[in-house]
Amino acid sequence: MKRILLPAGGAILATGLLAAGLAGTASATPVPNDEYLAKSAQQVADIINFWTKSDNAALKAATAYHWDYKEVKKLVSKGGYTADTKPGVVAPIGEEKKVAAKVHNVNVPKTLGKVFFETRDGKLQWCSGTSIQSNYKNLVATAGHCVYDLAANNEVVSRWVFVPGYYQGKAPYGLYVGKQAFTHYDFDVYEDFDRDYAFVTVYNGIGGGYGAKTQVTKGEFDKHVGTKWVDEKDITAAEYSAGVDKYGENGPFKSKAVDPKVETVAKPDDVKTAADAQKYMDADGHNGIKLIGVEVTAGQYAAAPDGLDNNAKYVGLTGSPIAISKEEYDSLSAAKADGKFLGELTVKKDDKGNAIAWFKQQFYIKKWVKSTTQTRYWVETYWIQDVKFVDNGRLGDVVGGQGFAYNQPTGQVVRTWGYPYAEHPDGSKPYTGVTPKWCYGKTSAKLQGSAAKKIEEHLALKCPVTPGYDGGPWLLKYSNAKRLGYVNGVTSTFNDQDGNDRVDYISSPYFDGETATVYKAAANTASGAMFPFPKP
Repeated sequence: MKRILLPAGGAILATGLLAAGLAGTASATPVPNDEYLAKSAQQVADIINFWTKSDNAALKAATAYHWDYKEVKKLVSKGGYTADTKPGVVAPIGEEKKVAAKVHNVNVPKTLGKVFFETRDGKLQWCSGTSIQSNYKNLVATAGHCVYDLAANNEVVSRWVFVPGYYQGKAPYGLYVGKQAFTHYDFDVYEDFDRDYAFVTVYNGIGGGYGAKTQVTKGEFDKHVGTKWVDEKDITAAEYSAGVDKYGENGPFKSKAVDPKVETVAKPDDVKTAADAQKYMDADGHNGIKLIGVEVTAGQYAAAPDGLDNNAKYVGLTGSPIAISKEEYDSLSAAKADGKFLGELTVKKDDKGNAIAWFKQQFYIKKWVKSTTQTRYWVETYWIQDVKFVDNGRLGDVVGGQGFAYNQPTGQVVRTWGYPYAEHPDGSKPYTGVTPKWCYGKTSAKLQGSAAKKIEEHLALKCPVTPGYDGGPWLLKYSNAKRLGYVNGVTSTFNDQDGNDRVDYISSPYFDGETATVYKAAANTASGAMFPFPKP
């Protein structure tokens, strides 16, 4: 059993069901790290509002947690695994005193779902996860990297929720906001992926959502506390006038001046000489018409004709080179390279070739333009939407919970689940992330992987899935009839064993006695309800 460094501290004692199931866990127990994800009813309310407003828009916008494909490595065999203590199991919810049925079909477990969160850089992402047995029926198992933002110096992610049965923006069993995340010390301190697992306590689920949209009067709109918005529809000047006559200046019919319409016109007939053009060069022009200069390149300027018509040289604006600072010269050089500065830049040097002065010259041609005042007219409609959230109850009571197994022999048959989404390293993308997928087979012996992730004790399974699947459960003794089994791993990494730039194996940390200690701490932590929410 690999050790990096464990802080001083004693084991956390289990009680009841879990005490019996976890007897004999690791003698050198780690102190599980736990971090709050949400501590108050207001935080929970804000998280629910964030994910569910505008018909669950944020849930729909989230994308799968995406691996850096430089980290898709080949795993190397290191031989068999030596358990740190005796094997142990905790039965699934509802199966504590029952014998598992021997059924081999494929039904999706009701406990499976997606974990949604926001990273420090504002990305909305998701992983897979599952409800798992606990004393308070409030626990989710997933990957550690689906809880900690490794790119943000290992701080916990924000707005963490679990949505069992998620499908195309729908949350059939509600949203479960994370309360506390329990992880192994070595993961969140050292980013040791041999400990890439997390057990998250969640508050009671929140179901329901936003009610029907209702159009109301302006007065009702102003009084409403909650979700509301204004829609605008463009109308004609005649419709605006009729609306103001009916509802008054303070009604829903609105107008405002907008940017004027500017169009190129021919040179006015009264302009025969440069003196005639002078009155058109004022800030306001003359009779709505102005003479302006349009910047062009030196070549375009040289090719332009003389005179007063459109596209003729604008000698008065072009002028001679003018001195500028070195800083402005550097800035304009960059802008010229991007095509944003059309003029010429020159440098004066001394006898030794050192730059001592910097110059710019810009070139213009004439344009006659006419501005027409523009007014926008529109009518407003006012909308409100009531929120009708309900307390869905404890996660385990709603969808059940998988059992937990640790220190099991390698080479056993498991069924893994998750929502693959991302492309393979070669760019092919066979999965949508919409529906859950599964793999089935025997786990490998202990394997070594990425040195950067400190992987020395992972198990692998042949499974050609992609990110989005990470955090999903590895289930021993899965019963199709009951849709229950024992979580004995979670998908951690994606691996290319044959070197063809396609994922063909996934891996999981080995669940040992130290995993059981972390699990035990989480499984004995209450969360409860945070509903009804505080009034805004």
